[in-house]
Amino acid sequence: MKASHFVIVLLFSDITLTSGFIIESIVCGSAAAAAAVIGVWYASQRDNVLPFDHKRLEKDLNENLYGQHIVSKVVLKSVSSFMKDSNPNKPLVLSFHGTAGVGKNYVSKIIARNIYKLGDKSEHFITFISEHHFPHKDKVDMYSAQLKEQIHKHVLRFPRTMFVFDEMDKMNPRLVETIRPFLDYATHVDGVSFRNAIFIFLSNAGGDVINNIALDSWKAGKDREELQMNSKEMETQILRNIFNDKSSGFWHSSLIDRHLVDHFVPFLPLELKHVRQCVLTEMVNLNITLHHHADLADTVARDMPFFPSEKIFSVKGCKSVRQKLMLYVDD
Repeated sequence: MKASHFVIVLLFSDITLTSGFIIESIVCGSAAAAAAVIGVWYASQRDNVLPFDHKRLEKDLNENLYGQHIVSKVVLKSVSSFMKDSNPNKPLVLSFHGTAGVGKNYVSKIIARNIYKLGDKSEHFITFISEHHFPHKDKVDMYSAQLKEQIHKHVLRFPRTMFVFDEMDKMNPRLVETIRPFLDYATHVDGVSFRNAIFIFLSNAGGDVINNIALDSWKAGKDREELQMNSKEMETQILRNIFNDKSSGFWHSSLIDRHLVDHFVPFLPLELKHVRQCVLTEMVNLNITLHHHADLADTVARDMPFFPSEKIFSVKGCKSVRQKLMLYVDD
C-alpha cells in the first residue's frame, strides 16, 4: 500500500508541473484516483492549453472586435487576472448582454482561442443553446439531471473547461439554478473542484436598457467611448432588469442574490462605421478584391436597418452582413 501511494504522488506531481496549473479535482490515494489524474494529463496533451499571454488577448480584442470598448476592457482584465491566478477562489463567471449581432458569441470564441490550441473547436469548449438542448418545458427535471452530469463530467476530466450558455434569456430558471452549485465559493462539489472552470452566459436580456443608455448618450452629444460600465449605473440596471423579468432565465435567480456572476458585461449597439468594418472582414473572408469594389463595404453597411429615425445604431448589429453582401456580388 505504501509503495502504491508513493507512485501516485509522483504521478500527480509530474502532471501538475506539465499541465501548468494545480489539479484539485482528484485527491490522491487510490488506483482509481491515479487513473483519473492520468486521464486529465492525457487530455491536456491531446488539446494543449496555450500558455496564457495577456498581450495576445489584448491584440486579438483590439483587432477583431468592433465598437465594444467596454467589453474589451472588462474581458481583458477579468480573463487575464483569472488565468494568472494559480489558486482562484471560484470559477470565472461572465454574463454578456446586448441585442443580436453585437458580438457576444464572437467574444466567447476570442477567449477560447486565447486559452486552447484548438480554440472553440476544442473538446473543452462546451456550448449549451437553450432552445436546442432544452426545448421542452415538461422535461426540465430530466434536463437538470443531464446538465449537472455533463458539467461534472467535463470538469472532472479537465479542470480548465469553458462552458458557454447561449440564449440565457430563454432558459428555464430552474435549469439556471442547476448551475449555481458549480459557480459558488465551495471548495468541492461531489468531490470535484470547479474553481479553474469558466462559465459564460449570453443573453439578449438587458439589451433595451443598454440601447437606451447609448441613445441618451448620443443625444447628449457625448463620444461613444465615454460610456463605461458605471455610466448611469449600466451594470446595475442590467442586473435589475433581468432579475425582475419573468421571461428571463435570471428571474429571481440565486446567481444574482449570491453574487456569483463576476461581471454583467454590456455590448453596445453598433454604429454604421462598425458595420462597415464587419463588411470589410467578410469581403476578406470571401476573397472579394477590395480595390475592385471600393465603395461596396459602405453600400452594404448603409443597406442594413438602423434606428432611431436618425439611423444611428444597427438594428441587428453585424448579423446577416454576409448574406446582405452576397446580394451585391456577381456570381
